[in-house]
Amino acid sequence: MRKKRPGINKMRKGVYILPNLFTTANLLCGFFSIISVFQEKFLHAALAILVACVFDVMDGMVARVSRGSSRFGVDSLADLVSFGVAPAVLAFSWALRPYGRFGWVAAFLFVVCGALRLARFNVQSSDTKIKYFKGLPIPAAASMIALTILLYLRLIETGWVKDIVILIAIYLLAFLMVSNVPYVSSKGLALSQVKPFSILIFVVLTVVVIATEPIPVLFGIVFLYVLSGPVRMVIAWQRKRIMRRMPVPDEDPLVKG
Repeated sequence: MRKKRPGINKMRKGVYILPNLFTTANLLCGFFSIISVFQEKFLHAALAILVACVFDVMDGMVARVSRGSSRFGVDSLADLVSFGVAPAVLAFSWALRPYGRFGWVAAFLFVVCGALRLARFNVQSSDTKIKYFKGLPIPAAASMIALTILLYLRLIETGWVKDIVILIAIYLLAFLMVSNVPYVSSKGLALSQVKPFSILIFVVLTVVVIATEPIPVLFGIVFLYVLSGPVRMVIAWQRKRIMRRMPVPDEDPLVKG
């Protein structure tokens, strides 16, 4: 009888269908966003990035429940296209083109910082108990750009102001992605555990408000999340500063003797 090679069983292992399907849908949305930019359909391009975020969240949830993972997700290829290249191309075509070199450098910097952020996430993702990310997650940065454009298209007349806003925002978001600013991780929320009834009421009310005015409300939520990292860092810095200024209590002479 022939002996089976030890590596054959490993090579015949299957793939997890659902995580890979969601990741493929994520990649499809990113590609569709880029194509929409070429056709100057900026509304469709921004919406495609937001839909890609939904598929990215579902990919992570299904992977954790099934204890499987998407090969695309591990390599971060889909995320780099949907949340790095697509929003950078959208921002450049919609607002940064008049700035010439400064415009495409800003867009390229966003892609590079996004790639570095994903590389660092792959290192951190092995720790399932992590409560905070180091740096702004790239889906949040991409959502911030997409929602800013959608908010302008929905409520504000487009003009030269939008160009400056996008230019400043893309530099700040790129910096936050590669910084050590702490951001709350979805793994630390422990949504599968038992929560108070008030949390359910809050979630339901949030969904209702989002359904009423989705673009402004989602913009506000993502904007507050982007600000939460620097605010948390400033509070922690102030707390350490106060602790350093507090006088050290003298030792009890009885205990010392």
